[in-house]
Amino acid sequence: MGLESALGEGYLTTKIDTLVNWARSNAAWPMPMGLACCAIEMMAFAGPRYDVSRFGSEVFRFSPRQSDVMIVAGWVNYKMAHAIRRIWDQMPDPKWCIAMGACASTGGMHRCYGVVQGCDNFLPVDAYISGCPPRPDAVIHALMKIQDKIRTEHSVMLDT
Repeated sequence: MGLESALGEGYLTTKIDTLVNWARSNAAWPMPMGLACCAIEMMAFAGPRYDVSRFGSEVFRFSPRQSDVMIVAGWVNYKMAHAIRRIWDQMPDPKWCIAMGACASTGGMHRCYGVVQGCDNFLPVDAYISGCPPRPDAVIHALMKIQDKIRTEHSVMLDT
């Protein structure tokens, strides 16, 4: 005497959490923060050769209010870190961050006073991509990890 028997054949029933997370994971729109040479590989990631549209992320949104995933590509200096944090704060919740490349992840070869040694010092990073510069398929892999993370989240509060 479940819902399936009341609706008949051909209806799919699931938890609303699963449905919402599936829709959210297949419509993750990136906010590009191309700060250095990794931005070229990020542009290639959005091009037709790698076909990121099959993941629902082909639309780069340059407005923080329309994006879900921030991709920080390249090294970040301290002056730019404040602007990136301001853009991050303007993005609606839930939001995710990808640190693209060795420079965004750890500061890379730039060991000087003006470069932040990893954007996780001022942003909560969900996925790291290694390499200098990383290949576009590595960016797709990080996007798939973000999608897996989105699919396992709970969108409604659980009763405990």
